[in-house]
Amino acid sequence: MATSATSSRNAAELRRLQTLLPPELRSWVSIEVASAVNPPLITCEEIGKDEAAIMIDFGRWERLATDQRNLLFWHEVARIQNDAIPKDGWEMAALAIGLGGVVGELWVQDGLLLLLALALSGFAGYRLYQRNNSDKRLNEAIEADEKAIALAVRFGYTVPTAYKSLGSALKTLLDLSTKDRQKRRYEARLQSLRLSAAKAKARMKSMRESVN
Repeated sequence: MATSATSSRNAAELRRLQTLLPPELRSWVSIEVASAVNPPLITCEEIGKDEAAIMIDFGRWERLATDQRNLLFWHEVARIQNDAIPKDGWEMAALAIGLGGVVGELWVQDGLLLLLALALSGFAGYRLYQRNNSDKRLNEAIEADEKAIALAVRFGYTVPTAYKSLGSALKTLLDLSTKDRQKRRYEARLQSLRLSAAKAKARMKSMRESVN
């Protein structure tokens, strides 16, 4: 009975979240229950050519308030819109081929092929570094936070409520996080969100004063 009730709640939440997708994304973005071991609370990934999925760990998801869920969901939508989702990369395969080539050419002592293998390994390694660079990932997350606010307003939120809901969600994730690196990222996102909220408040005040 409990399993049936849980499945029913999950199905209802999936349907609700589907309505929060911008219409232009509904044909190629799916929302699914995460099936991995110890998955992130919510993330997005590429699942095929011109297809993406938002994966949710519903065991933890239902502990959040609805407004918190909405803003975290729109954060992932924003990542998709910004083309900032993980993709099946060729870098690891190229790095393995390159390193294998280096070892092989050292054995046969072919200088030209050795240089080509070294170049392939170096380029693949550099691309992997770029993909996993922590500053780049943080900047992408902050950009997605900004766009999540815009999406919330598009779906009927006021600007202050959108900022408050996302800030509350990030604070909750910060409190639940056990990894120092992850905590620092949430803290940085919260700080950026506070600065953005202050600027938005100043703009709104200026607009009201100009009207009056």
